[in-house]
Amino acid sequence: MATKTLLTIQDYAALDEPPGVRYELSEGELIVTPSSSSFHNRIRDHFNTRLWPFVEERKLGLVVSETDLILAEAVVRRPDVAFIRADRLEGIDLDQSPLPVAPDLAIEIVSKNDRADDVMLKVRQYLEVGALAVWLMYPKTGLAYRYIPGKLEPEVRSADARDKFDEPDLLPGFSLPLSDIFS
Repeated sequence: MATKTLLTIQDYAALDEPPGVRYELSEGELIVTPSSSSFHNRIRDHFNTRLWPFVEERKLGLVVSETDLILAEAVVRRPDVAFIRADRLEGIDLDQSPLPVAPDLAIEIVSKNDRADDVMLKVRQYLEVGALAVWLMYPKTGLAYRYIPGKLEPEVRSADARDKFDEPDLLPGFSLPLSDIFS
């Protein structure tokens, strides 16, 4: 039986990503996926262009995109969009990669190459390290799912294009119709 070679965060940080692929680290295992499509990136960028100015103007924290974040020992994820509250950024050198901070909000745009069990593992990993919300966006179907920590299992709420993206506890006053995202 073959054994897996598990990587540390230091091993991960030393890797060079070849063109056309993306790396993440999940419990020591290197995850290799194709680069995002322009359709995927358009949705990500739409979030960024609306969310980033809102957060900056109110000095709420930091919005990052496709940035490596250390979630736990041997876990580095690269959410499509993430928000980190300002008070959690104190003392962190934002020039380092991966950043040693978990997101308060993670947004993942689910692509056709993503497997359901891998996506749910990401949700669990984000919530286990203190994320207050994880949004999964399914642009092909126009559906979104919001996960928040629950007593035993994450609580989930579904939404569609008639609904809006908002997180009033994290981003008071911010609201974005999902129809804008999925158009």
